[in-house]
Amino acid sequence: MSIVQGQFVDIRNRNIFPASITIESGKIVKIEALESAPDVFLLPGFVDAHIHIESSMVTPYEFARIALGHGTVATVSDPHEIANVVGMEGVYYMIENARDVRFKFHFITPSCVPATTFENAGATIDSADIKTLMADPDIYYLSEMMNYPGVLFNDEEVMKKLAIAKASGKPIDGHAPGLMGEKAKQYADAGITTDHECFTLEEALDKIKFGMKILIREGSAAKNFNALHSLFNMHPDKLMLCSDDKHPDDLLLGHINQLVQRAVALGYDVFDVLHAACIHPATHYKLRSGTLQLGDPADFIIVEDLKDFKVLATYIDGEKVAEIGKTSFPAKQHKLLNQFNIGPKQVNDFETIAKANPQPVMQALDGELITEKLFLDLPSKDGKQLPSPENDILKIAVVNRYNEAPVATGFIKGFGLKNGAIASTVGHDSHNIIAVGTDDESLCKAVNLLIENKGGLSATNGEEEKEIALPIAGLMSDQPCAVIGKSYAEIDGFVKGMGSNLRAPFMTLSFMALLVIPKIKMSDLGLFDAEAFKFY
Repeated sequence: MSIVQGQFVDIRNRNIFPASITIESGKIVKIEALESAPDVFLLPGFVDAHIHIESSMVTPYEFARIALGHGTVATVSDPHEIANVVGMEGVYYMIENARDVRFKFHFITPSCVPATTFENAGATIDSADIKTLMADPDIYYLSEMMNYPGVLFNDEEVMKKLAIAKASGKPIDGHAPGLMGEKAKQYADAGITTDHECFTLEEALDKIKFGMKILIREGSAAKNFNALHSLFNMHPDKLMLCSDDKHPDDLLLGHINQLVQRAVALGYDVFDVLHAACIHPATHYKLRSGTLQLGDPADFIIVEDLKDFKVLATYIDGEKVAEIGKTSFPAKQHKLLNQFNIGPKQVNDFETIAKANPQPVMQALDGELITEKLFLDLPSKDGKQLPSPENDILKIAVVNRYNEAPVATGFIKGFGLKNGAIASTVGHDSHNIIAVGTDDESLCKAVNLLIENKGGLSATNGEEEKEIALPIAGLMSDQPCAVIGKSYAEIDGFVKGMGSNLRAPFMTLSFMALLVIPKIKMSDLGLFDAEAFKFY
């Protein structure tokens, strides 16, 4: 038995009072009001309501070692990324890797593997597989239904997946950027309960009107907090907080605690903010993490104040697992799992045949997953279409990493590179190799660095090269977050030195192949109109 004292933050009853918490066998057995208690605050731990652990480039175990120090006690985790590479084996890999650390991971069934039929992925998870996964007690919900056209047009396979989730009694998450009006209503009526893709207040309010809950997302690339935070004044009961994708250097600095700090600093009611950060995810997804109630698992945090939310200690099942940002779990070796089936590429593989102007060009937007469509005149020579780095028009290429196939190329604006190229095997959702560069030679070099490593990130400026190996599915390192975070910060700075002014160039790059996000994206099969759902 153990006792912890402090100022008890009773979020549900909107009250704070001095109290002691008695813990026995990992559960809270007594909460007693006191005349006085230490001037620190006891509150439920933070929950990330939607995250792809793979995007932190570390395993669940290593993610937890950092997140616990920031006061996160639980995540709603979608292993969609690794599933697109190695299928159901990847889902089970994440579950098993997470068992060795005291953290409340809640994994799910990926609903869209592959995300679309317009790209080549490494695996398929069909409705029969989803039925198997949804019966597993380690699976908590059906992940983001990205194939919203399939929902709207009653695609047979999509509707089977939704029916299986409903029969299991587990929630269904949404993913429908820009969907509004009657189409949004139809989407919600199909049983889809949340959306983390809203990038305007108008869209969020529309979806709330149809009964959906909104996850305010602030990740390394997609940052929607500024657009949506006024919902705390309008619909605080409909909100949760999530990061979706968090790169390792950002994770080292903070997690959900940062969003709580920002919201409170803007003057929003602290209890409304903590409901979104601690309570709503636990109740909506029926998580096994505690919310500081009698009989709950003793998952809670101690913070210095309710302004900066400096985390002094984190408890899981009554055990102190982090103190002043440091966790008690040691580094460990991680099993490797991958699928990478191609050999080196040649420079001429990246050549693009000239076409009539004007031509469709992608416009990358800093801090957004969406892209804009441009139609521009592009230079050419000897029958080959060329980039125009002086006008920030670069070449983008996607290389199928699962089978030998022609390289798909197009053109993109917004990356700002003055020379060289960058490449990554983190290319949502199929995780083929995606690269952006100023010339074919640089593209080829950056891509071949990844082929040599069987996955990772690379950059070359023509004279110098930098790379990070990601040997687990081409998505994750087997190293601790502090190691990969430092390496990532170095390569990020290197790319910014090549001219990019994007806040997170590699994270932005990874979403340029995400075909389910408007308006124009790049598949391994070619340039794709993500609004009309067809190739150019």
